[in-house]
Amino acid sequence: MPGTPRARLGEAMLETQDLTIRFGGHVAVDHVSCRFEPGTLTAIVGPNGAGKTTYFNLISGQLPASEGRVLLGGEDLTALPAPLRTRRGLGRAFQLTQLFPNLSVRENVRLAIQAREAGRGRAGGIGGIDFFRVWLDRQAWIDEAQAILEQVRLGDKHDVHASALPHGDQRKLEVALLIALDPKVFMFDEPTAGMSVDEVPVVLDLIRSLKARRDVTILLVEHKMDVVRELSDRIIVLHNGQLVADGEPATVIASPVVQQAYLGQAAQEPEGAAA
Repeated sequence: MPGTPRARLGEAMLETQDLTIRFGGHVAVDHVSCRFEPGTLTAIVGPNGAGKTTYFNLISGQLPASEGRVLLGGEDLTALPAPLRTRRGLGRAFQLTQLFPNLSVRENVRLAIQAREAGRGRAGGIGGIDFFRVWLDRQAWIDEAQAILEQVRLGDKHDVHASALPHGDQRKLEVALLIALDPKVFMFDEPTAGMSVDEVPVVLDLIRSLKARRDVTILLVEHKMDVVRELSDRIIVLHNGQLVADGEPATVIASPVVQQAYLGQAAQEPEGAAA
């Protein structure tokens, strides 16, 4: 996407500086400053009401910040609304699926690809339209959409309306839409919530494959500590809107104050146990 070059490994792709939001007298996110590098997956954890999803909403533009800044590749996005942040390269998957319910699974993904290409100025002209070019582009988008659906194991459901999918498949479709947008930053808010035990590995494998690319930055809000342990390069902990811990997973999880006050019994469970 134009205007925001991808950062090199070791440089911050995404940065929040003193990011803050107040609702009346309540400070939901309190001067949180973090840098997130490409090629890394950072898990954001903490108790219910800690400010994790609100922090996500501030980054992606669903909420306006009371103070602070959001930078992507050095560009200040703080004043931009959510759609323009998406065009710059911020990709957000929501806890509640955001789909076109009356369109087919493949059409949902095709539209995401078309939106991506429009943002890059490659979705065809307006005046003097080359209809053969438009047809070729559409066919290419359909082919890419089908390939992405195969990745998320929805290839055989390409003609099904999104509204007819079971919840687990809707979550997989949401990940497919995010992949189609090809953002610089992937933001997953509890991507496995409501999924069956059999469905969870599909989504986790997709996140692993994205992480392996090394040119994208991944942020993950997740309550399942086995998922956090396995996938994350780094954990940050929020409590009452404040950043209270930040470091390598083993160090953060082993911290007594984090175990007792912020992760509860979840951090003490053996490997492989879900929180």
